[in-house]
Amino acid sequence: MLRPKPSTCLFCSFKAARQWPIQQTASVHTKFAPRPNRFSLTKSRVVNTPEREPGEPGRPNRRKQDGPFGGMNQKEANIRGIPERATPVMREKKGRPGRKEDPRAGGFRALKMQRALAPVSYDQRTRIKERMNEIDTFQQFPLLGTIKSSISTQALQGMEDVTPTAVQKIAIPALLGSETTGRRNKSLGKEKGEFLIAAETGSGKTLAYLIPTMNAIKEAEAEDEDVKEYQQALEEERIQQMSEKSLAPPISDRPHPTTGRPRAIILVPTSELVAQVGGLVKAFSHTVKFRSAMVSSNFSGQVIRNRLFSPRGIDILVSTPHLLSSIADSDPNILSRVTHLIVDEADSLLDRGFSPLTSAIIDRATPSLKQLILCSATIPRSMDGYLRKRFPDIRRLVTPNLHAIPRRVQLGVVDVEKEPYRGNKNLACADTIWSIGKAAAAHDGPVAGEMDVKRILVFVNEREKTQEVADYLASKGIDAIALSRDTPEQRQAEMLASFTLAQPLTMPKEEHPGSLADQQPNYIPIGKVAPPPKRKLPNTRVLVTTDLGSRGIDTVAVRHVLLYDVPHSTIDFIHRLGRTGRMGRRGRGIVLVGKHDRRDVVAEVRDGMYKGQALI
Repeated sequence: MLRPKPSTCLFCSFKAARQWPIQQTASVHTKFAPRPNRFSLTKSRVVNTPEREPGEPGRPNRRKQDGPFGGMNQKEANIRGIPERATPVMREKKGRPGRKEDPRAGGFRALKMQRALAPVSYDQRTRIKERMNEIDTFQQFPLLGTIKSSISTQALQGMEDVTPTAVQKIAIPALLGSETTGRRNKSLGKEKGEFLIAAETGSGKTLAYLIPTMNAIKEAEAEDEDVKEYQQALEEERIQQMSEKSLAPPISDRPHPTTGRPRAIILVPTSELVAQVGGLVKAFSHTVKFRSAMVSSNFSGQVIRNRLFSPRGIDILVSTPHLLSSIADSDPNILSRVTHLIVDEADSLLDRGFSPLTSAIIDRATPSLKQLILCSATIPRSMDGYLRKRFPDIRRLVTPNLHAIPRRVQLGVVDVEKEPYRGNKNLACADTIWSIGKAAAAHDGPVAGEMDVKRILVFVNEREKTQEVADYLASKGIDAIALSRDTPEQRQAEMLASFTLAQPLTMPKEEHPGSLADQQPNYIPIGKVAPPPKRKLPNTRVLVTTDLGSRGIDTVAVRHVLLYDVPHSTIDFIHRLGRTGRMGRRGRGIVLVGKHDRRDVVAEVRDGMYKGQALI
């Protein structure tokens, strides 16, 4: 029996039959479809409609709209701009079927939120180690005899082991263009060789670029026709005056060809580094026989003018970008003969604050430049991108332990929230320093009856905090001083003097100082000033500073570093902990972790140091 067909509208028939052409569908919909209710959600195809899996047959899923109305009418609040967290189910779908990802895999998750560092592949680190094994002594480098003999007497005086460090084994042959590394330097055929020296803190990067630079200057001096003519004129004048038995001085007033036009320039970010690097250059000049000068804001204008335009000439100049840029604006010829330009602490000098001045100096010196050397302990991603864009042919000379804190440096963590500190970081810092001094006083130093004087660096994030922490430590009987940008520059050099000396400090051994609690009064009346401590801690010297003291300062004698504040980035971790454990020595870093500090970052840094991994 035939059943009557149900009466249906044309629009419903259209929905059931999807084989109609597009033109017919549009016409029927326009003619017969009722107007939808703007307040009705039942007409929407999004609500209560399960999403189709990627492999399910049917029409492909619609692309999510990115417009202003893209997030409306949905079952879940998929807020745009916030990445979805990978659930265990999602991780299982991305990986192999039936295999869950270990949540501990892929370390350094918290460090990836910090300032990014440029990665160095482990294959490249392995190749570098193989090249390093070919060099054992400085005698293998093709250097002048005077420079070889001066390394042990001037730079490494008093050291028994004078073998080159890792960065020196890599950088010196490359800058000299020798074939010791087994790889031909492609930059030798160009007008300008561009190099990036990157190595961990305290690894001897200053010597790595200074030794080849001195060697190149002495070789260029022997071939310079102007210098030969000047020396010949002086010799003739001296012979003439001796034959006439004149009492006049044999030296002429004629200026040297290099007067006001140095051959090499070393740029550093601070006045403290000018004094440190300039002192090493000056020590070499006594035996290698060249002329050097260091200029910074610590010197008056008259002193700077006399050093730059001395009639004796100048070969190596150590300065800051700000001062050198102002001098070059008034006297552009100062950069006309520069053949070697070294940018030390390049991650700072190529940052936003210094980059315009540093780039301008490089551009002005480019016509006569033979070697551009950038030197840094870290390669941030920002600097990596800048180098790839500005210097695409630069040769990178990196060490296997780049971006890794040496394993000889131990890291301890003090939880400030626990007893007995109860959130008092100042008390935790003072108690930690007393513990270090107490342990040192319990043992004799190198000489019987004497004890070592421990030099300790305390790093804070804000310069206003330096004086506050130093005053608190002084109130607890600790010899502490504050160093920041607000400190006069002459005073800064005096403060750093005792912390940069390599010689150990000792003092007669006294009675055991005891603990911090033994030296403080038990009760202080309200509104009264705390009385002075009963005794002081005599065998410690503490310097409270910011990142001003973490860049390039050669604190060889410092064995303990306290991080009062957790650093803002991985780069700050590397530089601050790099003030100890330098040149193969052991050291210890201690982090004070408070309530609002990033404990996950500290845990990952500590785990990476234990494993000897690079913090990338």
